[in-house]
Amino acid sequence: MIPLEEALHQDVIATNSGNLIFSDAAHKILETPRTEVVSNGIRTDVSAAGRINEEFDAFVVPLANAFRPSFEPQLRRLTRLIRKLKIPVVVPGIGAQTGLGYNPARLKPMEPSVRDFVSAVLDHSASIGVRGEFTERYLKDMGFKDVEVIGCPSLFIHGKDLDVRKRAESLGPESRIAVNGSHSAVKSQGLGRVIDGAHARYPHLRFIGQNLSDARQLHWRDLSDPNAAVTAMPTHPDHPMYREDKVRVYIDPVTWIDDLRDFDFSFGSRIHGNIAALLAGTPATVLCGDSRTLELCRYFGIPHRRITKLPEDLDPAELYAEADFSSLTGGHQERFERFIGFLDRNGLENTFTHGDAGAAYEERIRSLRFPPGIRPWNEADIASLSARFGWLQTRITELSTDNDQLRRELARAGKVSRVLAGPGGTGERSVYRRARRAVGRPLRKALQSGRQ
Repeated sequence: MIPLEEALHQDVIATNSGNLIFSDAAHKILETPRTEVVSNGIRTDVSAAGRINEEFDAFVVPLANAFRPSFEPQLRRLTRLIRKLKIPVVVPGIGAQTGLGYNPARLKPMEPSVRDFVSAVLDHSASIGVRGEFTERYLKDMGFKDVEVIGCPSLFIHGKDLDVRKRAESLGPESRIAVNGSHSAVKSQGLGRVIDGAHARYPHLRFIGQNLSDARQLHWRDLSDPNAAVTAMPTHPDHPMYREDKVRVYIDPVTWIDDLRDFDFSFGSRIHGNIAALLAGTPATVLCGDSRTLELCRYFGIPHRRITKLPEDLDPAELYAEADFSSLTGGHQERFERFIGFLDRNGLENTFTHGDAGAAYEERIRSLRFPPGIRPWNEADIASLSARFGWLQTRITELSTDNDQLRRELARAGKVSRVLAGPGGTGERSVYRRARRAVGRPLRKALQSGRQ
């Protein structure tokens, strides 16, 4: 297990831990006695096309809301890679993101990129899997016919089984409730008021963040990200839930799902935050703020409300009382069979039909040690400081070594060391400056936390 500090530095969650839920599900589902699943990481390396063609039989791309303007550069890069591949390419669930009214107008400028991506995928596969009704219509309106609604692989991690039931007749002051939400939902869609109200009513309320910036705020008290401007977010050090140790961020799905088994209810605007609860058997309601969450809830029968229609004094007990899971659990087997049919048509075996239903995978996962959820940094004891400062010292040493190596290379090339150090500086000052850029702000925030 790598140190937590290194995991945050490397961004193992690709900015959002929700990515881990569906990527891990895809890994488990596709692993069979005849199939080895190898992750090529989150980031797309177009130059790896030759190696992928040579070493693998298929390229599987689990995606979420990839049809959105902010993802267009990554989508283009992925398309370039797919165009270079000579093996099957399968996309098991992708979504378009717009408003709750399903108006695709905001996606119009990126339509050429979407067309190019879908065309590239369909040149390598029988069909493309989409998350729900809106994405299906969006692609079919462009003229694509081989589009299948299959939802998201995450809810099929247990195969045809999905057991979600209420363990209490109603919620009360002693109930354990998990809440989640994006910065935009908290800041602009009224979720902040709902969280504050629930915090006042339920002493055992816990907020579960998902962004990398959330994790860094908890572990480092790092407020350098623009998200730190949302002080109503419980992951912000100024929020009372932070000070009361009622906030967590997980960097792996295992501890995330395990911890949610002990909760009575989960709600909020994060689709995979609530799917994690459902996979734990815990009732959940999604507060939908866009098309990607709404279409997925409709397809799977997940209890939901539109976040734009929430009363300011919403009590999660109301959501719990009205939540009906009969459609979710009752239609799960049929949706699972549809998903497996999609894999079959695209030449992919699955562990439930062709393997041990994931038993070996689960045994291997349970043999590993995963870090607990990241907690707010409210203490200044030696143990909490030593791990953080130890990692910082290691980073400074690495930067110093890299700096020395670069100085030697420049010297061999006949360059002056002043280029490295900067005007009026020295090599030693350059080491300091590079280290400060890498860890200076987290260190400064850590020192500040100890003075509060």
